[in-house]
Amino acid sequence: MLTISKPFTFATTLKCSNCNREYSLLSVNTFAPCCGQPLVVVYDTSSGLLKTDFQYRQKNMWRYSEMLPVIKEENIISLGEGMTPILPLIKLGNRFGFSDLSMKDESFNPTLSFKARGISVAVSKAKEFKIEQCIIPTAGNAGGALAAYCAKANIKCTVVMPRHTPAIFKQECELYGAELLLVDGLINDCAKKIEELNKNKKYFDVSTLKEPYRLEGKKTMGYEIAEQYNWELPDVIIYPAGGGTGLIGIWKAFNEMKKMGWLSGPLPKMIAVQSKNCAPLLHAFKDPVNWKKNFTPMPTIANGLAVPYPFGMNMMLKVLKESNGTVIAVDDKEIISGVKEIAKTEGLLISPEGAATWKALLDLRSRNKIDLSEKILLLNTGSGYKYPDNLN
Repeated sequence: MLTISKPFTFATTLKCSNCNREYSLLSVNTFAPCCGQPLVVVYDTSSGLLKTDFQYRQKNMWRYSEMLPVIKEENIISLGEGMTPILPLIKLGNRFGFSDLSMKDESFNPTLSFKARGISVAVSKAKEFKIEQCIIPTAGNAGGALAAYCAKANIKCTVVMPRHTPAIFKQECELYGAELLLVDGLINDCAKKIEELNKNKKYFDVSTLKEPYRLEGKKTMGYEIAEQYNWELPDVIIYPAGGGTGLIGIWKAFNEMKKMGWLSGPLPKMIAVQSKNCAPLLHAFKDPVNWKKNFTPMPTIANGLAVPYPFGMNMMLKVLKESNGTVIAVDDKEIISGVKEIAKTEGLLISPEGAATWKALLDLRSRNKIDLSEKILLLNTGSGYKYPDNLN
């Protein structure tokens, strides 16, 4: 098995997210064979890294390189991802009585979504391990991101996508030179196709949380939020959760920073948002044991939320429990209304997934489940310019 020596990072090991059994950071790993659960990267948080160390660094997510798992700088595959803006939603805030409402807009990333963060780290590690072929199941944006980063890394890319996915996502993958395979069904059906194709382990499977590196890229949203808020976190973060890597990653970042002494005060309440057409986390939140029995997933205009059986379910539930958070589901009509409302009011054309967070906030407000004086941050995960077919 290929190994790498002489690490140049504060990463120390991989551990099973369920039982904490450790695995080598220097070998190619997917998920933990002990429990069949995701692996996470562990860092030495006593290394003396200071939050002031980032002040004059490059304005992208690789400014936090010590807290990322890439060992040698020459293996980094970057298109300039990260340091996306936090935009105040003043007009919407004033209209509905929120005193401090903002949105972190991930549409500023390469390939126009937050997927660029995780894929950048995963492809960088693939290059570091001299992997030649990657494969991914996708509802849209992750496939385009993997195709782009693999193109830059000179790694072959295969994308498996639901047939009903809007054409722009298919065209994007093909323009970057990826092999595109279409499957009837949702992303879980794409995952089954990949298992069939990858019986001989020909590909490195970059499925959500079935390798340990995309999570590390996504967590940089948490580092940026802390830095952009001058190390005083919001009271509430509302996040659109499909596979859940971003939700888990942001929480991982907050806990790492807390261990390093960078944060004081309580961590934010994490509120996950899903589509009513596909809300497995909501079902599991209500009934962790039997949730699959009465759950029938359907497609949604918010492609990224159409993840019926997320591999990181246990980790998402843990984040909600630790943060005293909850799950809200909104229907597709509300999501479309949210996209249009934010565009007409704030001049931002955001993704359906991002618009779902706004509608979830209004739901919380209508039920008096949120304090209007709290500092609230919404996450928009992608650009609305990719979704014209969904919004007709």
